[in-house]
Amino acid sequence: MLLLVDLDNTLVDRASAFNLWASDFVRSLGRVNSETAWLIAADRDGYEPRESLARAIEERFETGLGVEALIEKLLFDHVSLMTLDSATAQALKNARESGWRIGIVTNGTAAQQTLKIHTVGLEPYVDAVIISEAEGVKKPDTELFEIAARRLGAGVAGGWMVGDHPTADIMGGRAAGLSAGWVSRGKDWPRDIAAPDLSAATAAEVINAVVGGLAQGPAAGSAR
Repeated sequence: MLLLVDLDNTLVDRASAFNLWASDFVRSLGRVNSETAWLIAADRDGYEPRESLARAIEERFETGLGVEALIEKLLFDHVSLMTLDSATAQALKNARESGWRIGIVTNGTAAQQTLKIHTVGLEPYVDAVIISEAEGVKKPDTELFEIAARRLGAGVAGGWMVGDHPTADIMGGRAAGLSAGWVSRGKDWPRDIAAPDLSAATAAEVINAVVGGLAQGPAAGSAR
């Protein structure tokens, strides 16, 4: 049985870690707290290209650090603030003990995503890590999910993709032939996209529902 899981804002709370870093960074520049909100918005939950965001930061704050140094900060400085929630770790442990083959499937740079996984200690809970930069293809392209399935020696039939992004994770996983569990993070599902097979606020809830067999049929459901 195949269980593919996204990393950022699914297995780890990337948003909280970045927001904490952004607050410290703005404070270190001697700027007012309101500038933190600008930086968080400009980050677009991690989807703004790092070079583009670094240039915007330099233009707004005139840090003198330079774009390359700012890119490094954006990639790595918030990683040490990430943690692995105990409920998520237990859900992954339960899944493996129930016979699921688990792979992390994430977009991003190999160095950054590998550091995140090592920092929070995810290695013992998964069987493979598939990173877009290393594979030369990114979600929602179905090829990345197919690479993950091959690496785990499992077929996509009966498999699941769990993630927080409606397009990259849910639509991408479904296009690859997987059922899809959405980690909502308290957000509403976009009305213009077909509903996921299952949804809940956290990765632990979604994974536990999948493993426990609570996903019944193609209709959108809740793990709670």
